[in-house]
Amino acid sequence: MKNLKNKGIVDVITLGCSKNLVDSEQLMRQFDALGYTVRHDAENPNGEIVIVNTCGFIGDAKEESINTILQFAELRKQNKIGKLFVMGCLSERYLKELSLEIPEVDKFYGKFNYIDILKEIGQEYRADLRLERILTTPNHYAYIKISEGCNRTCSYCAIPIIAGKHRSRSMEDIENEVKSLVEKGVKEFQLIAQDLSYYGQDRYKTLKLAELTQRLSDIPGVEWLRLHYAYPAQFPYDLLKVMRERENVCNYLDIALQHVSDNMLKLMRRNITKAQTYELIDRIRTEVPDIHLRTTLLLGHPGETEADVEELKEFILKARFERLGAFAFSNEEGTFAYKTYKDDISDEVKNQRVNEIMTLQQGVSADINQSKIGKTLKVIIDRVEDEYFVGRTEYDSPEVDPEVLIPITTKGIKIGEFYQAKIVDANDFDLYGEAPKSPKGDLKK
Repeated sequence: MKNLKNKGIVDVITLGCSKNLVDSEQLMRQFDALGYTVRHDAENPNGEIVIVNTCGFIGDAKEESINTILQFAELRKQNKIGKLFVMGCLSERYLKELSLEIPEVDKFYGKFNYIDILKEIGQEYRADLRLERILTTPNHYAYIKISEGCNRTCSYCAIPIIAGKHRSRSMEDIENEVKSLVEKGVKEFQLIAQDLSYYGQDRYKTLKLAELTQRLSDIPGVEWLRLHYAYPAQFPYDLLKVMRERENVCNYLDIALQHVSDNMLKLMRRNITKAQTYELIDRIRTEVPDIHLRTTLLLGHPGETEADVEELKEFILKARFERLGAFAFSNEEGTFAYKTYKDDISDEVKNQRVNEIMTLQQGVSADINQSKIGKTLKVIIDRVEDEYFVGRTEYDSPEVDPEVLIPITTKGIKIGEFYQAKIVDANDFDLYGEAPKSPKGDLKK
């Protein structure tokens, strides 16, 4: 290497979801223990070792991952970086192809053997550090991955191809990780998995998400628990009692529904009907009246008609999801849809349908945000940006949901602390708060 200034530096670049982020954080801790200076998503990555953690879920994500690899491959050719390693979902899925097409990469690793990077540089993996991570998030919140893989057979989804069958971590293991992070000052935990609903079935022969959530909520120092990526079929309804009764379990659920018409639910192999979907939403809202629901919808799947889209629009107006995202169908190699259906809906029509759905949802979101004006909500402060302290309520997950903006002139505010903020204004995406009370006051929801 020509530039010796970057000797002893490891740059890690993470693409894709928060599950990938957890993998990066665990690997970074291993390098940290070896005495390396570890940087994450640095503005100018130029380390002795550069590791790109890729996403391979859908077309856009794959394109981003490939472009990023090519960018660093060029730097490798120019000797501006040292060793270049690639890991994660894309290389799990296309290991042989990538190795042949991008020889500038020193070695490709998959989603589960990335710790072998340590062997490649002559070091050993330290099993005693397996629950430790270097957080890339603000110090007050962290993501907790409770399982890997997925047993569902949705027509469009490549996750089972990439990640394999569902594998639940033990409750004791997860508890120990949370306790360790609480000792380091973490107060808020986002529970994540490809499929939260299935948690425990493989390991304990019964669904255990409710018990896990309750046990984690019992840990002193856990202020907020938030749940991501539940599956609607065979939903663990005992979870709702825990959400309703535990103050530190956020009234928030991310549950990807994908569609609502019976035609599409059948073609997508979702194992649920339109009537059951409405019943599910109604029961969740009945048992947890204050809940905020986030969902994801898929437009342009083969077989989708204009009538199906109209049913979906009606559903959005009736269900009034507080948070909603939509994406266009991507015809992924190896999936049931790829092998069985013809991808005959144009990209233009797919994107048009996505835009129509998101425009409709924008109006719903604006109404819901306006309804919060005048309320006092518990808010955690994440950062300072421009003229505001930027925080979130229990109804808002990091990165993807609305934020609460409090004037930077407000005295006594600290990042990572909770406050009671009165909402004084709102737009389609954010809330504006004022004069929060001391964090020592009443912090109940």
